Amino acid sequence: MDLIFTNHAINRLYNRGITQSDAWYTFKHPDGSLPGQTLGSQKFFKNFGDQRIEVVAKKNEKGEWIALSCWSKYIGNGKPIFPRKENLFWSLAKKIGKKLWNKIKKSRKYQNRLLSS
Repeated sequence: MDLIFTNHAINRLYNRGITQSDAWYTFKHPDGSLPGQTLGSQKFFKNFGDQRIEVVAKKNEKGEWIALSCWSKYIGNGKPIFPRKENLFWSLAKKIGKKLWNKIKKSRKYQNRLLSS
């Protein structure tokens, strides 16, 4: 019962910060499975603390399991153990934006406006 990963599934794993071995382990040793939305597909899921990994797979015409997609979900309230990878551009933009906002808040003009309102 091996699992073949499509390029789409590998991209999803990378973008969502999930290792291929965790997805494979979820498929091999699921806590449960449900029918997938695509005809003939199965959704395998496994809980890792407060995080649940879900793998959608389908058998091809040769009877081999093909991973179509994969994601993780929160269970309850807690920090994810697989944090989502952020685009480098957006992470830099956020850092610059935070620094600028902090400088604006500390400026006298901004503080004077707040006081005069």
